[in-house]
Amino acid sequence: MTRLLIVEDDGGLRRTLTISFSARHFEVDAAPDARTALTLVASPPDLILMDLGLPDVDGIELIGQLRERTGAPIIVVSARHAQHHKIDALDAGADDYVTKPFGVEELVARVRAALRRPDLVRGDQNEVRTEAFTLDLAAKRAERRGVPVSLTPTEWHLAEVLVRHRGELVPAADLLTAVWGPASAKERHLLRIHIGHLRHKLEDDPAHPRHFVTVQGLGYRFEP
Repeated sequence: MTRLLIVEDDGGLRRTLTISFSARHFEVDAAPDARTALTLVASPPDLILMDLGLPDVDGIELIGQLRERTGAPIIVVSARHAQHHKIDALDAGADDYVTKPFGVEELVARVRAALRRPDLVRGDQNEVRTEAFTLDLAAKRAERRGVPVSLTPTEWHLAEVLVRHRGELVPAADLLTAVWGPASAKERHLLRIHIGHLRHKLEDDPAHPRHFVTVQGLGYRFEP
């Protein structure tokens, strides 16, 4: 059974989410604050749903603390609508961002999209080597110049879709749908942020990438 950690200080919403996901056969742990969340994450969840407005620690700080302990996808569910809040959360290590109020069915769809491997898969070669880095898609191992690199689940999903379509343009909408689900097909800022993370972790010159290439106005292409 898939284990979900919900971090939400609003007791009513916490109960609603717990009931909704339990009814869909998720095993749910729920935390009202950051301290409890950090205790519960010792038993690794498969995915974390979390608010930013917590009573003891700001959610952005908690994302960083969780990232030190787990590679599980993190979806932020917050009433903060401003673009800079979304960017801060994604930069801190979140994989997706949903604003309140939200539909439960959409949230469930985003959770399932974050948990599954991307649908947009073609090639079957599991390892790619460039002058700068090596990616082993099957073992989920990455190295840059011989030094291990830690990628988040979302970064692995993006890398896998692009690597398996090496040399081909992958339209932005297709990439968003494969990694985040159909509801995110227009949210191009997600790609800019996470592709930027991949470049900074793997490319020799992230400002002038050789491998994770932007095709202006269309999408992205991986060049071996």
